[in-house]
Amino acid sequence: MAEYIANNYPEVDLHGIGRWHSTSSQDNLSAIRSRITCHECDLLDYSSTLNALEKSKPDVIFHLAAHANVRASFQTPLTVLNNNIMGTANLFEAIRSAKQSPIFQLCSTSEVYGQVGPADIPIQENTPLRPSSPYAVSKVAQDLLGYSYFVAYQLPVIRTRMFAYLNPRRTDLFATSFARQVARIECGLQEELLHGNLDSVRTIIDVRDAMRAYWDAALYCTPGEAYNIGGQTVMKVGEFLDLLKSLAKTKIPSRVDPALLRPSDVTLQIPSTEKFEKATGWVAEYSFKDSVSFLLDYWRVQVAKELPLQKAI
Repeated sequence: MAEYIANNYPEVDLHGIGRWHSTSSQDNLSAIRSRITCHECDLLDYSSTLNALEKSKPDVIFHLAAHANVRASFQTPLTVLNNNIMGTANLFEAIRSAKQSPIFQLCSTSEVYGQVGPADIPIQENTPLRPSSPYAVSKVAQDLLGYSYFVAYQLPVIRTRMFAYLNPRRTDLFATSFARQVARIECGLQEELLHGNLDSVRTIIDVRDAMRAYWDAALYCTPGEAYNIGGQTVMKVGEFLDLLKSLAKTKIPSRVDPALLRPSDVTLQIPSTEKFEKATGWVAEYSFKDSVSFLLDYWRVQVAKELPLQKAI
């Protein structure tokens, strides 16, 4: 998100929050680090949250902070619930205490809809929320907190519910995990690809299109409303894996790893994005083929760094 804004809107003054031990976020920001004022802040710490707001005085907030690994949320549910719900509550209360009223883009997820049936397809914004994981419960709470602060305090909260997207740097996403493993097998660093449930149906867009959608939501969407964001390419997770195998430079053996299976899974996620597209005029710019190539090429470069020098040469 920060990269998208820095590269497309150089006149925008960018602020972000981070924690001293968040090394991955620092690595991700390396290309634009000089463009960002980063505040030491933990959203579970009210005083640091209030301090960051008072220093930055934001016009717009993109709230993406969350523990976002669905499978891991079954193993550490209380941590995920506390982090995602109380961190968001602290942020809203700090905004209220600071007497600020920034446009607040609350980035939620399709996981809030839970398991839906064919009659609910395509998923509308008024589809009942039936979360089926601790992570999804925490995102429902964030979503409803946003709505309540809009109603009670007139905070201009826009809620976006993002469906699946391809993001090379989110290694816990199924597509990214597959691409990384394909690249490792190509280089002889791994023998077989491990996967979980392959029968889930998803729509997929490129992370770069997703970040532009978040920006457009802040500009054009109506506070108090919720909007689905997603792609038009529909496929099973297994079909995506087959596609990556077809693009590989060598044969890719694969098998189910029981540890990667969730206690409950969301298996049918096809959204209606008409409301969002009508509000913003947003359309995807990257083709599915471009997005898959972007993902796999990224991980081929990253995996090459793992090779012994003589093998890399």
